[in-house]
Amino acid sequence: MASFSVVTNVSAVNAQANLYQTNIGLRQALTRVSSGYRINYSGDDAAGLAVANRYRSDVAVLQQGVRNANDGLSDLQIKDGALDNMSKLLDRLAVLATQAASGQTTTNSRNTLDAEFQDVLGEISRESNVARLDVAGASQGFSVFVSSNGTNGVVAGTIGDVDITTLGLTGLTIANQAGAQTAVSTVTTAITNLGVVQGQVGQLQNRLSYAISLAQSQIVNTKSAESRIRDANVAEESANLTRYSILNQSGIAALAQANQSTSAVLSLLR
Repeated sequence: MASFSVVTNVSAVNAQANLYQTNIGLRQALTRVSSGYRINYSGDDAAGLAVANRYRSDVAVLQQGVRNANDGLSDLQIKDGALDNMSKLLDRLAVLATQAASGQTTTNSRNTLDAEFQDVLGEISRESNVARLDVAGASQGFSVFVSSNGTNGVVAGTIGDVDITTLGLTGLTIANQAGAQTAVSTVTTAITNLGVVQGQVGQLQNRLSYAISLAQSQIVNTKSAESRIRDANVAEESANLTRYSILNQSGIAALAQANQSTSAVLSLLR
């Protein structure tokens, strides 16, 4: 049975409660549309926020890993360029030694050839130092951290030490025929040994290129996964914004009507 009261306006209370919920939805829709994010506060989706933050952290690590790999690739390219130039210098040594090994070459000519031979050896030594290829020891370690996977996230290898000592070129002379003949075989061996180091550098370059490609693919996919959780669906939120705006207007009108219904009860006392 309906009752009439001027003390408690149940209709107005109910309208206020609905209007409060509408305002919450309207404020949330406005926040999402204006920010572009579905999750703006932890309370919006606590579990989803934790997952999205992990994805965001993975992306940051992968992006730095790509930068690390590119830095490592640049260092390898410097070494590769120096090794290529050194191989040309070794070719020149082989030519000089072959010319001096001929019995028809005069002593004066051999001395001239030997002077250039020693200069070329000096240039090989200089370039190996400039390109940091003459690290003490038989080889130098190379390591780049690329992936967000700490266990298998490192691209590592070794690069053989390259200088006139490790190439076996110390003490060579082509000032005489016997020395020149020895130098020919020694330089040939040095060219082979240099090729081994070039192969090591090339393998590391290829591995880093593949690692960069994989990391970039992971960045795209991880960002996509984060976006599905964190970003707002603008089409959906625009619809919600329209719906809550209409509900807000109708709620205010209903509250006004409910407030007027109480004053209508007073007419019974006239």
